[in-house]
Order: sequence, then structure tokens, then C-alpha cells
Amino acid sequence: MATPAPAHPTTERITVMGAGLVGSLLSLYLARRGHAVEVFERRGDPRRAGFQEGRSINLALSDRGWKALGGVGVANDIRQVGIPMSGRVMHDVQGNLTRQPYGHDGQAIYSVNRGHLNRRLLDLAEGQTGVTFNFGQQCLGIDLKTKELRLRDTETQEEHTAPYTRLFGTDGAFSAVRSALQRTDRFDYSQDFLDYGYKELTIAAGPGGAWQIEKNALHIWPRGQYLMIALPNLDGSFNATLFFPYEGAESFAALQTPAEVAAFFDRVFPDTVSLMPALTEEFFAHPTGSLLTIKCFPWKYNDDVLLLGDAAHAIVPFYGQGMNAGFEDCTVLNALFDEYGDSAWDTIFAEFQAERKPNNDAMADLALYNFVEMRDRVADPVFLLQKKIEAKISGQFPGQWVPLYSQVTFSDTPYAEALAAGQRQDAIMARLMPHIQAEADYDQPAVQALVQQEMAGRH
Repeated sequence: MATPAPAHPTTERITVMGAGLVGSLLSLYLARRGHAVEVFERRGDPRRAGFQEGRSINLALSDRGWKALGGVGVANDIRQVGIPMSGRVMHDVQGNLTRQPYGHDGQAIYSVNRGHLNRRLLDLAEGQTGVTFNFGQQCLGIDLKTKELRLRDTETQEEHTAPYTRLFGTDGAFSAVRSALQRTDRFDYSQDFLDYGYKELTIAAGPGGAWQIEKNALHIWPRGQYLMIALPNLDGSFNATLFFPYEGAESFAALQTPAEVAAFFDRVFPDTVSLMPALTEEFFAHPTGSLLTIKCFPWKYNDDVLLLGDAAHAIVPFYGQGMNAGFEDCTVLNALFDEYGDSAWDTIFAEFQAERKPNNDAMADLALYNFVEMRDRVADPVFLLQKKIEAKISGQFPGQWVPLYSQVTFSDTPYAEALAAGQRQDAIMARLMPHIQAEADYDQPAVQALVQQEMAGRH
């Protein structure tokens, strides 16, 4: 039974496992509600000298992420260190460019450095009364019955225990908290790795810190079975990421020497070679990352433990929604606290997983779908024509036709609703496109009659 909300927030201490992006934002939300928060993190403090950054990959912040940051008043602070990207720029093998806007004028996703964002959120959370961070604390196990964490100090190697009352697992795709839940009765869990890995590379800044390719865009080199993307940095460089098969004729396994890497880039990504002076050194110095989707259920254990972010729903990065979905978890959880009060733990945990599970499953499917789109379809003239026609329909029927990408990226429409609407719109486009060979055909009376008929049939 849920108990009534207390006159003042509960003072019971809340434990958060993981001080990454979602953990630090969640701590900020909880602290602002008056809760005392203790955070444990396996890595060292990223704000301290000598900290080795893990993944340097830039992140694409969109509306869901901005809403979550705005909920704790830090959106403007972060916006000042983000670079707006208003569309995709596709690079073909000859170096020809094709531009595709993401949304309407003024709509953009933002390239944000993961490390800066994490450090800023940690500073803001630590500045709140009642938040304590414990870095260098590896979780070795959790006793769900006695509510006790078993931890190892990574510096001294000493093991110790810590009790918890409520535990939030925000410790990533390989979550120790979820690992404990996986041992409970009837816990469903799946992890699916792509046959692709990724490699971080750098497009260097030009003279005086100039951007050598268009600054306000996400760049894509689609090559059918693989692709490379690049997001801008404030210093004029770009973080480039090669998404590439592990095995095969063109794969990581096939590129074993600097000469082979150089020859491959000369042939497949020729317009980047002069922009990447450290290409071969970085290719062999940087690790190959894996790409996986994790689905599980339930996300809670009684009213004691709750999973959020990648610990509950890790996805591949091809829709730029992994961080945004994790941040939206914080927004939704905070709204449930507002609705039910800060001590209705069982109700809040149950409502949270009921609302978020189907939406994040839908987002996982959308991310895989977008992988095919980015590596292959964005280079297809028929696909690009379809996108232009969709934009025309959206302009002709404002509010009635919102492109799938815009629903996911520039709104907080639940992911599952966006996916269903996108599937309906795909079916309509499949019926319209055989009658359209060029953009001007959209205005033909016969095509307009079909469009009107399809739009009338949606209601």
C-alpha cells in the first residue's frame, strides 16, 4: 500500500550505483527533492588530474535530454558548450555532398562532449546539500535480502560492505545492480551484439582552430554495409566514428597494418584522408568498441531497487537517443514523485517500469532500423526524394503529419507512439512513392488527390 506523501521529504538515505551521465543527473533530481544521496562509482573522479577518459564519443543532445536538464535548471549552462547540428551531410565516395535537414528551421540536435557534460553534472550534484560521491568503488555483489553492497576500493584493493535502503542502478550496460537482479526468480534478460564494432578517430582542426568541414552538421559517409560519422567539437576538430564489421573482406580483421588502413581510407573515404593526419596511429592505438542491445524485465526488486538508463535498456547509438532516453528516465521518475509523493516507493517503481519498458523497447528497435538507414539508405536518391516529399506533406498538413525522426528527436512523444505513427506513415509513403519520380510531381493534381485521400483515411 502506498503511504501518503510526508509534509517534508523523507530523510532516508538513497544509494545510487554509478556516477555517469544518468547517475549524476538522477542524484541532482533526488537531492533537489530533499533526499540524502550516496553515490558509488567504480571509476576514478573524472574531474581529477590524471583521470583516463573512457569513451570519447560525442553525444547528440535532443529535446528529451534538454527537457531533463531543464528540469534541474542546467540546460542553458550545457547549451553554451554544445554545437547545434541542423542536418546530416552525406559524403559519397567521390566527395560529393548531399544535405538533409533534421527538422524545420531552428530545429537542431547538439553535439556535446560526454566528458564535459559528466563533469558539469557531477559539480552541480556535489553542490547540492546531502549528496556524497564515492569514487574508485567497484561493486562486487549485492545481497538483496540484507540490503547490503559488497565493494572493493580500487586503490587499496580492500573490500568492505555498505548498507542501502533504496538502491538505484545507473551503472551502465554491464550493470552490477542488474546482475544481482538477474539471479532473482523469473527475471527476463537478453543481450544482442551486432557483428559490428566501432573505432574512434579524429578529423583535425584547421589553421587557427577552423572547422575543415561544415561545423553545424552531423557528417555521414554511408558505404552500404558500413559507415563513418563525425560530430563537431568546440576546438575545430571532429570526433569521427567508424562503424565496421568485425569479420569479412572489409572489416577490422582485414586491416592489420598501417599500410592496409591507409589504402582502405584512400579508396573508401578519400575526402577524409588529408583531414586525419593521425589516422593510422589512432586506428591501432584506440580500442574497438562493441555495440549491443540489452532488454530486461522487471526493472525493480520489491520497492528496494530500481534500474535506470543503460542498466535497464542499453541500445545501439544510431538514433542518438541512448543518453536522451536515460535522461528521460529521470524526468519520468521525477514526475511520478510529484504525482504520488516521495515515499510511495512501490507505486512509483511499478508505474515507472510499466511506462518506460515498452517505450525503451520501441527505441531499441528504432535504433537498429536507423543503422540500416544511415549506412545505406541515406545514399539512395529514391530515399532522399521520399524525405523531401514527407517534408512537403508535413508542411501541407501541420500537426497531422510529423516525420518519425521529428517525433523521436524534437518532441517528448512516447517512443512507442512515435514508432507506431512512423509505421503508419511508412505504409502511406509506400503507396504514394510509385506515383512520384521527382519533387515537382508532388504538385500534380493526381498526386495531390492521392495525398488528400490518404490523409483523410488517417482519421
